[in-house]
Amino acid sequence: MDAAVEGRHAFRPEYRLRKTDEFSSVFALRRTQRSRHFVIHHGPSGCAGARLGVVIAKRFVKRAHARNLLKRLARESFRHLRGHLKPVDIVLRLNARPDVMDRKALRGEIDGLIARLRRSPENAQ
Repeated sequence: MDAAVEGRHAFRPEYRLRKTDEFSSVFALRRTQRSRHFVIHHGPSGCAGARLGVVIAKRFVKRAHARNLLKRLARESFRHLRGHLKPVDIVLRLNARPDVMDRKALRGEIDGLIARLRRSPENAQ
C-alpha cells in the first residue's frame, strides 16, 4: 500500500481537540446528539476540517484498558467518517456505563451518532 492511500484515513494531530478552551467552546454551544451510551457535542470548527475530542469518565468505566478501548473505537470511527463531515468540532462523551464491553455494538453506536451528525440540518452549509 502506498503512502497516499494510507494517509487518506489518518488521524493526524490537527484533527484532534487538545486544549481546554477548544473543548469548552464546543460544550458552550449546547448542540448535542444522543444515543444509549454516548453524547456528541458539536459546533463549528475554527479549522479547515472536522476535529474530534473524546471524554471517557472514570466513574463510568473504572479500568484504564476499557477506557482506552472506547477512545480507540471513537477515533477509528471518526477517522473513517471524517471525509464526509463539514468543518465541525466534535466532542464524544460517554454518558452511561456500558453493560457489556461489546466492541461491535459500541462501534456501531458511535458510527450511528457520527452519521446522524453528518445528516443534521444545522451542519449544512
